[in-house]
Amino acid sequence: MMKALSGLFALSVALAAAPALSQTKWDLPAAYAATNFHSENLIQFAKDVDQATAGKLKITVHANASLFKANEIKRAVQGGQAQIGEVLLVNFENENPIFGADGIPFLATSYPESKRLYDAQKPVLDKLLGNQGMKLLFAVAWPPQGIYTKKEINSVADLRGIKWRAYSPATAKIAELIGAQPVTIQAAELSQALATGVVESYMSSGSTGYDTKTYESLKYFYDTQAWLPKNAVIVNKKAYDALDPATQAALNKVAAEAETRGWKVSEEKDAWYKKALNEKGMKVVTPSTKLMTDMKQVGSIMLADWQKKAGSDGEAIIAAFNKSAPAAKPAKK
Repeated sequence: MMKALSGLFALSVALAAAPALSQTKWDLPAAYAATNFHSENLIQFAKDVDQATAGKLKITVHANASLFKANEIKRAVQGGQAQIGEVLLVNFENENPIFGADGIPFLATSYPESKRLYDAQKPVLDKLLGNQGMKLLFAVAWPPQGIYTKKEINSVADLRGIKWRAYSPATAKIAELIGAQPVTIQAAELSQALATGVVESYMSSGSTGYDTKTYESLKYFYDTQAWLPKNAVIVNKKAYDALDPATQAALNKVAAEAETRGWKVSEEKDAWYKKALNEKGMKVVTPSTKLMTDMKQVGSIMLADWQKKAGSDGEAIIAAFNKSAPAAKPAKK
């Protein structure tokens, strides 16, 4: 009788422990505020994964660089310190030029163009990340990038000597080409840097300007729509491979939905952010022809430079991007 009871007790303990044993927990570090649309998309993604896997895979989002700083997240995922993470691809251009394809000014300046560039870049990105022990789950574009300044500007000459926030190799290169002083500042530190005068100008989206309350320190946003960088959600390959096939399939499906939703929200919020900046007292300005001409010249130099560094992979991306361009409509007679 005692044996039977002890056997039943052991079975009940095993059954109680079963859900805990089968549950997998992942940490997802992210660099942006919890209220940013990227972070909100990640939180929804984590909820959807929980539901789609019936609680077998639980993902905890750590927003605002609370677990790892922006430039540490990729290494953390690669090394298994975090199983999954969100990175700004252009931050890693010095490591490999392919990461910087969507940081080239005026290569892709609209959502449709940015999506075409992503489609062209994706096979090369998949291979690159795979060789580093990671997998690309999905990516979402930021709204188009403009120039935030303290003073009015009409040409690149007006930016010479200005303290310029550089958050990526591309934005540092722009500083060099326009004669500004680059200062490396990540998003989580930007509000303080602006308040203390460490930076006086930078290029980013309406989203970043709104989230960091840039309108409290700078008064102009020149809507150059220069490029649309992407945040990518990457996963450690060993952690991914350890999931059962059904969980992998559910994760992939939810990731695809998060990607579609993220791009849609980004585009919808682009106009909203600019309106919100204006309501906070910032002047949202259409750049002068001279400023756009100057900036496009910067873009041409950077594209040529990137193509040299990116080699055959870069050529393949640009060729695929150009090939996917919609045919020009015939002129009306």
